[in-house]
Amino acid sequence: MFITFEGVEGSGKTTQIGFLAQYFFKKGIPFIVTREPGGSPIGSELRKLLLSEESKINRTTELLLYLAERSEHIEKVILPALKDGKIVLCDRFSDATRAYQIYGRKLQREEVENLIYFSTNGLEPDITLLLRLDPERALSRARRRDKANLFSEGKFESYDLDFHRRVYEGYELLAKEYQRIKVIDATGEKGDVFQEILKALIIAGVISEA
Repeated sequence: MFITFEGVEGSGKTTQIGFLAQYFFKKGIPFIVTREPGGSPIGSELRKLLLSEESKINRTTELLLYLAERSEHIEKVILPALKDGKIVLCDRFSDATRAYQIYGRKLQREEVENLIYFSTNGLEPDITLLLRLDPERALSRARRRDKANLFSEGKFESYDLDFHRRVYEGYELLAKEYQRIKVIDATGEKGDVFQEILKALIIAGVISEA
């Protein structure tokens, strides 16, 4: 089972993945937690390049680097875990490329989709949990997080609100297009949001009880 978490910057993905990992651990369910970029053996170095505020690479190079890391990630981490019968919890995957590069960066969808398919060999998540939080609130939360030095990666947080609105609208359009995407209201308390995630996983048949 391949489960991905998506959402704009500051939507709470990392926190909710942590909650779900704790749930699976307590239930004795085998799983791994990974992320993009950064989940592959070369991913940590590419993550520094891609997410650094000092990074000045153009949008095409950025896209190709994300997809190169994804190809490694799938081969070295995701597929081996799935073959071992583990649930894979991944912080971002191809839907992030669609939202950020197609809608945010305004790249041509057909070209990007072809490259996504080439780099993944058609692999898509079984279920995607999209944490919905309006971009104004989410961006404010993300910038407070960076200011507190909880994370050192601030590239996307430095972009203007219009960019984040495009990404948000992109995710909304993707949710209407793909049935595997389950929208989770991320405006409430962290525990309440997690309960909604559990409900979505029960409905999808991933787990049997909260």
